[in-house]
Amino acid sequence: MELSTLLQLGLMGVLVATLPLAMVWMSADANKFRKLVWVAVFLTFDLIVFGAFTRLTDSGLGCPDWPGCYGMANPFLAHEQIAAAEAAMPTGPVTVVKAWIEMIHRYLAMGIGVLIMALLFTAIVQWRKTRAQAFRPGIPLALFVFVCIQGAFGAWTVTLKLQPIIVTIHLLLGMGLLAMLAWLGGREDFLLHPPPRAGDNASLRGIRRLALLAAVVITAQIALGGWVSTNYATMACDEFPLCDGQLMPPMDFEHGFTLWRELGKTAAGNYLPFSALVAIHWVHRNFAIVVVGVLALLAWRAWGQPYLARQARWLALLMVVQLATGIATVYLDFPLAIAVLHNAGAALLVLLVTMLNYRVNYQLDVNGAQ
Repeated sequence: MELSTLLQLGLMGVLVATLPLAMVWMSADANKFRKLVWVAVFLTFDLIVFGAFTRLTDSGLGCPDWPGCYGMANPFLAHEQIAAAEAAMPTGPVTVVKAWIEMIHRYLAMGIGVLIMALLFTAIVQWRKTRAQAFRPGIPLALFVFVCIQGAFGAWTVTLKLQPIIVTIHLLLGMGLLAMLAWLGGREDFLLHPPPRAGDNASLRGIRRLALLAAVVITAQIALGGWVSTNYATMACDEFPLCDGQLMPPMDFEHGFTLWRELGKTAAGNYLPFSALVAIHWVHRNFAIVVVGVLALLAWRAWGQPYLARQARWLALLMVVQLATGIATVYLDFPLAIAVLHNAGAALLVLLVTMLNYRVNYQLDVNGAQ
């Protein structure tokens, strides 16, 4: 790829970041670093949702190279190549619409990368000047490293032709980036408005254990959900609660959960049997029972703490909505809007559980009970 194309792509990332940076700079909020963190949280959530839309519309290879599109900075410049690929295979992965969906996803990702670089630069400069806790650069530096790794997996997603394990890790890294930004946002909020001491330490320790467990099971469920999506196993079971009319249909776990393989193929290069897709779907569906159990217990325990009651109510509500959208995706034959909403619900769960973990840890620290 030519240097001019790389420069144009870099400029596009800067342009995408310009509007949120300008909004933060011109805002009346005196704590602009904190505001920038939460703007980055909002846009990262949007990126995850749009990434789900990109995946669910089969647009991941809308531009089959990286970081540009047929070596160009945007689909306008690559129109001739895209039109030729679409004419050769009208139902294939490359169309004008899919190319734009994929490139918009990349532009948004580049913009968030610029925002995180701005966060790191601001943190380092202000930390050297003030040594204020709000500007400790550890988390911003970790975010910068994390977003670079995420970008590498974004590239491999394309160059390795949507290999399921790579796409799933790309999803998990996106969720991890969201959680890290939310944790940083929690730090900035509580440094600005420290909450008073509250809660019984023994109860808070129990809630912390549950909150950590919730983070683990949600991560596992998101990985399983990503594995379902990247293997196109969403409709392997087209009814609920049964699967193909059975509680335990024939399933091929060995091929279904072989991680390093091409899309639609076994490790040996043969076509993936349908029973492997059933196994993938069935595990995700049934592990949801574990997730609901843990989240319900966490919501119930947190509800009794005035300091955590609002988060507990939102967690309970979101858990019900997430269940409903998951079931509706099967019952309504995989409607795009509901499938995207289901992915958005997973990202919101990550946000809620991260903030709940932060609140509990902060309160125990305030109470001197770590």
